[in-house]
Amino acid sequence: MDELIAGLDALAAEDLAPLFGPALLERLRPLLAAQNGLAAEIARTVREAEVSGAAEVDGLTTMASWLRGHAHLSAAEAARVLRAGRAPAHLPAMAAAFAAGAVTGEQAGLLARVAEPEHLARAAEQGVDLAAVDELLTGVAVTAPCADVATAVQHYLDRLDADGPEPDPTEGRRLVLTRRPDGGVTGRFDLDAVGGERLQAALESLVQAGRAAADERTRGQQQADALVQLCDNALASGSLPILRGHKPQVVVTIGIEDLAGPAVGRGAAETGFGATVSAAWARGLACDGNITRIVMGPDRVPLEHGRTVRLFPPHVRRAAEVRDGGCVFAGCPAPTHWCDVHHLRAWIDGGATDLDNAALLCERHHTKVHHGFRVARRPDGRWRTWRPDGTEILIGPQRTGPPLATAA
Repeated sequence: MDELIAGLDALAAEDLAPLFGPALLERLRPLLAAQNGLAAEIARTVREAEVSGAAEVDGLTTMASWLRGHAHLSAAEAARVLRAGRAPAHLPAMAAAFAAGAVTGEQAGLLARVAEPEHLARAAEQGVDLAAVDELLTGVAVTAPCADVATAVQHYLDRLDADGPEPDPTEGRRLVLTRRPDGGVTGRFDLDAVGGERLQAALESLVQAGRAAADERTRGQQQADALVQLCDNALASGSLPILRGHKPQVVVTIGIEDLAGPAVGRGAAETGFGATVSAAWARGLACDGNITRIVMGPDRVPLEHGRTVRLFPPHVRRAAEVRDGGCVFAGCPAPTHWCDVHHLRAWIDGGATDLDNAALLCERHHTKVHHGFRVARRPDGRWRTWRPDGTEILIGPQRTGPPLATAA
């Protein structure tokens, strides 16, 4: 072990700057093979630690919990290491290729699914030659990308279970959300084929409806925006189940000074699920939400609370939808059901909550208007949009030279 650490230290001390493309790749290839071999040793050691109950030494009951707490692995990665450690007893060809550095840790985790108890039991019942399966799938792992290994393993498991998956698809569905330090949310999910198809169909309808010329968002950004829009539509519809006596809604708590002030106030407001957001973001939500005034005492005990006020009542929103027909920001095709109702003059500054002071804006452009952009409605009913620097956003072909002469 000391020699291994010394060798890594020596590698880390090498200056890579003088090396160019081919030399760097030649250096990388054996490092990757060594990484795979090291992953195999880790899996083998973890397996022995699991069998001997070594986690008890540190006061834990399982190696999965030890890997999460002591090695700082995610739950998914800890489970993968454990699977890879258990599999060699049943998949010797995979174990040999893994130890030789020809199979990655991720591939080993995929191949190890073949050796899970329920799959071994089915293979034994059907007289499957597991050694042949081991050789075949290991050959795929050595010569093909990781995605092909996943496909090959799934094909084997599908053939092994001729009747298909259990009739209840919810057993395999998972959704895990994690709050980041900046208040954002990161997550992962697993869906069955039908559940995944439903999600993709719903998201794709919103992605395609929101496509516009010169849309520079990546596919991933478009789908993320569509997911938020799907949630927004469901919340606005009022058809979701009651949550703790109320319809589910986005709740934001903010001090009156931050709400009324001009500063963005990063971290000035707190959401119902514990995230902190800027005052500007809270003011944007307040354009088309409910406002409840609560007076707090010095010990954060509510002393007084006023009635909740709905800023834009439903009949004003319907009138704005009929008048505007969608987002009024220049060049935006977003339909009415994607839009919030924005106060042209902020309600906190005395702006009226009526149709003359209302504008439909989609989420993206509502945010922009609260960060320097501006929209206004002309007497003829057409909307104009200005950038923060005061220049107007014009759509359609524009002349850059002198104006054309006109006949007298």
